[in-house]
Amino acid sequence: MSRNYGETWVYESLVGGIPGLNLSRTLAVAIQFLLFEVGVLALGWYYELWSAVLAGTVAVVVAAVGSVEMHRLGAINRRLPTPASHKRLLFGSSIEIVLGVLAFIALVTYMIAWDGALIERLFGADPPLPVVYLTLLILWDLTYRIGTSWWSAVVALWRAVHVDLPPEATARARRLDAENVAFSTLQLALVPFLLAEPVLLGAVVGHVLAVALVCSAAIILS
Repeated sequence: MSRNYGETWVYESLVGGIPGLNLSRTLAVAIQFLLFEVGVLALGWYYELWSAVLAGTVAVVVAAVGSVEMHRLGAINRRLPTPASHKRLLFGSSIEIVLGVLAFIALVTYMIAWDGALIERLFGADPPLPVVYLTLLILWDLTYRIGTSWWSAVVALWRAVHVDLPPEATARARRLDAENVAFSTLQLALVPFLLAEPVLLGAVVGHVLAVALVCSAAIILS
């Protein structure tokens, strides 16, 4: 499996590029989950914010499973007999991180300018700085996964239109596109915590529907 520069997600490059640190994918995801979850539990206990612990835990689980899926999507795409242009478009462009940044900025803009009371409703009138910091870190992790899912869907449609694959590889590509739909659908686990936030609720549900629509088109056209 090729793991050259330009043939990995930015996330994979960061995990695999730390000098002297050779972590397996499983260990890297486990460390990510433990660090985030210990942070959620410790801060929830210290600041007595138990009402936010469940939502934080679900967000951490979604982010961790998203990391697993990013590894899977990356590995399977690298094994597809597609031209180098497909790999460059999917990985080398780093568009997934651009989309993640845009989604994160939109979320922070909503929290500050659209509904400035959201942080207060979550953490009280004087939100502790460590709690806000960890919350934004976890939200960045989630929005980056959303950006990856978006870009994977768009490139899948490009691949379906422009690349002719042999039957066995086409079947694998279709399963990959279906897995990307499942990857995005996982984020619906956040819906119960967004029922009082119609804008965020619409954004998450709209994201899942958009990925499902584009990936379904890719499956049909493959």
